[in-house]
Amino acid sequence: MLYLLAIGSALFYGAADFSGGLATRRAGTIPVVLLSQASGLVLLALIMPLLPHASPSRADLLWGAVAGLTGGVGVALLYRALAIGTMAVVAPTTAVCAVTIPVVVSVLLGERPVPLAVAGIALGIVSIVLVSRQQAAAQTDSHDPAAPRRLPAGVGTALASGVAIGFFLLSLAQPGSESGMWPLLVARLFSVTLFAAIAIGGGRSIRMPAPVVTLAIGGGILDMLANALYVLAARQGSLSIVVTLSSLYPASTVLLARVVLGERLNPWQVSGVGCALVAIVLIVSGGR
Repeated sequence: MLYLLAIGSALFYGAADFSGGLATRRAGTIPVVLLSQASGLVLLALIMPLLPHASPSRADLLWGAVAGLTGGVGVALLYRALAIGTMAVVAPTTAVCAVTIPVVVSVLLGERPVPLAVAGIALGIVSIVLVSRQQAAAQTDSHDPAAPRRLPAGVGTALASGVAIGFFLLSLAQPGSESGMWPLLVARLFSVTLFAAIAIGGGRSIRMPAPVVTLAIGGGILDMLANALYVLAARQGSLSIVVTLSSLYPASTVLLARVVLGERLNPWQVSGVGCALVAIVLIVSGGR
């Protein structure tokens, strides 16, 4: 059951990222994120009365608030990166950064990663260099070696998104099982409030075409299902195993981008994506 929950969360995360990224290509990031987060909040609020009784502590709810802040920022950055970049490159880049965060935190707390985790971090850096360098090379003039090389569209945003999502995964795993889904509800309520304030403060219109609304709502529901499965899995077994399986979500994002959008990668980029996926497994498996 543990493995099924974690793998299910990965599938839903990947599908949610694809839907959200596709919606953001057709509308603004803030309206899409606000609608998707709100749809997930409504879904969870509707099913909360059907769940077993829970007794969350103040600390559990605070962790939920932290998860709402980091998760909301991470999703917004991710949707933006998916909108302006190649999904098959952005998704693995974000995932590598997200799974690196638990390793860094454990080191700061006095733990030392085993060689397997160190190898995963190194491979993750290599994967980012591969996908970035090849894309950047294509964007520069081959006849002008002095021309400055830049990161491809979306990669820098994907890196920032990965950091935020890494802290989101850490925060969401902290509350105890007795807290039920209340920390997740607080997290989503916090993120919806945050983006509503941004939209209102910036005078942003949240009007979107009907197809985009459908994509945003669908992405929010899928993301909430993924979060719920992740929380349940994290409470049943080793967090390292759960994060490993849940972080394989780029596979479904890449597959959907290939089938629906026809995105193609050259051999170097394929190698970079492959290294990113392997790095995810190495990084977290080393923390067992």
